[in-house]
Amino acid sequence: MNPNRIAVAVLGIQMLLALAAVPALAAGKSQTLTGEVSDSMCGAKHEMPGKAADCTRACVKHGANYSLVVGDKVYTLQTSDQAALDSLDKLAGAKAKVTGDVDGTTITVKSVKAGS
Repeated sequence: MNPNRIAVAVLGIQMLLALAAVPALAAGKSQTLTGEVSDSMCGAKHEMPGKAADCTRACVKHGANYSLVVGDKVYTLQTSDQAALDSLDKLAGAKAKVTGDVDGTTITVKSVKAGS
């Protein structure tokens, strides 16, 4: 076999492997997003009459996850950290800055602060 063809084939395989790794590197990148704390059942539009905060807390009590509404996007918030959960409860229906690893529409929460 021609040595040039082997070199081209090896280079092609290396390029394919590098391109395949790009989405894996982008997923899970830590970011800070600011939006309104909601729940995964209602998202941006709350079904329960009354305040958004009360609806969010009721939905979470019934098994929904907290979520963050940023413009037209709704991110599901994943955390088992009690301090983060307490902050999300206090900020239900209000603006928050959430820092965490973003993967599609899911954020693995690292920290939660009041937004502005």
